[in-house]
Order: sequence, then structure tokens, then C-alpha cells
Amino acid sequence: MENDVLELIEMLYTMVTEAWGVPLGNEKCIVERDKVLNLLDEIKQRLPADFSEARRLVSARDEYITSAKREAESIRRAAEERSRELVEQEEVVRAAKARSNEILTNAETRTRELYRVANEYVDDALKRTEEAINSALSEVRESRTNFRSAVGANRAPAKSGPQVDRINVPKIDID
Repeated sequence: MENDVLELIEMLYTMVTEAWGVPLGNEKCIVERDKVLNLLDEIKQRLPADFSEARRLVSARDEYITSAKREAESIRRAAEERSRELVEQEEVVRAAKARSNEILTNAETRTRELYRVANEYVDDALKRTEEAINSALSEVRESRTNFRSAVGANRAPAKSGPQVDRINVPKIDID
């Protein structure tokens, strides 16, 4: 998903760099407003997909933890049933209790480990998503700054000398 947004930003950058220059217009150029606006709309639409992916990862982590808890509960119940069967013999009862505790401890340890691993995975995925979004946002801001600089240069006071008709380039509000 990150690459899709970056590709759209690259297309926008290419569109501006390859745009026809305005005669006597310094760094001004002509771009097709509809194409630029369509690319910006598509970028805005794709960014929320990254957020959806992060939500999906958190949901998957929760399901993973729930499954681990169920497995631990199943192991605990199996240990309890086994210990009840062996109640008649004192030594067997002690052995069953020890084994039951061991199984419970192992299940709890495994559950904690699964929970830790799931949290690390989700945290890493969210971090990568955040980095991708920040990178895309940074590139959009840089493009806006460059664009505004180009528009600002168009509005500079005219130098003394022959009067040149100005071409008004419409301002595109990206906010």
C-alpha cells in the first residue's frame, strides 16, 4: 500500500517537472488541473487503507491471544480431568497435581510469550505504517512547499522595464 501512495506522489512530481513552461514566466508551468486533483484525491483515498491495515493487524493479534487463552484453558481442563481420575491413589494424586501445576505454568508461560510476540509484531507493523504515512506526508508537504514557492514567485512585484502581461495561474488549495 505504501508503494501505491509513493507511486502517485511520484506521478504528481513527474507531471509538474514535465509540464510545459509559461512563456516569460520564469519557473511557472501549466499542468492539467483535473489530473493533479485526481492524483491528490487518490492519494487521500489510499492513505486510510494503511490505517485499515493497522486495525486489521490489531484485530488479528487479539484473535491470536484469545486462541492462546483457549488453548491454555483446554490444557488446564485436561489436567484437572486427569488428576480426578488418579485421586484414588495417593502417590498418583501427588504426581498428577505436580504435573497439572507444571502444565498450567507452561501454559501461562506460553500464553505470555505468545502475547509478547503478538504485541511486538503489531507494534512493528504499526511503526512501519506510521513511517510510511509520515514519509508520504513529508513528500506531499515538500511538493506543496515547492508548488507554493513557484506560485509565490509568480506574484513577485514586476521589475522596472517593459510591462509584461501576467498569466494568472489558479491556486490549488490542498488543505
